Amino acid sequence: MRIVSHRKLREFYQEEGHKDSRVALERWYDIAENARWNNFSDIRIDFPSADYIGNQHYVFNIKGNKYRLVVVVKFTMGYLFIRWVGFHKEYDKIDCSII
Repeated sequence: MRIVSHRKLREFYQEEGHKDSRVALERWYDIAENARWNNFSDIRIDFPSADYIGNQHYVFNIKGNKYRLVVVVKFTMGYLFIRWVGFHKEYDKIDCSII
């Protein structure tokens, strides 16, 4: 998959208080970048805990569900857009299907 934008992940894990997310986010990025997902079932092969939250948005548990990552996946184009990354408790306060 072509991922837009890796910079959002780097900016997140470089912030104070998020540094422990670096290894997990980079591992997610490497797996997703090398994947050829055609549907949600393909995502679930690599990330069994991933969920579809509507409007082409998918959420991934990062670092034992301490963090959440929300992406938009355009399967036909082979693109994945990083929309949001943050703490699980922050995720509970937003409507991820529209960000």
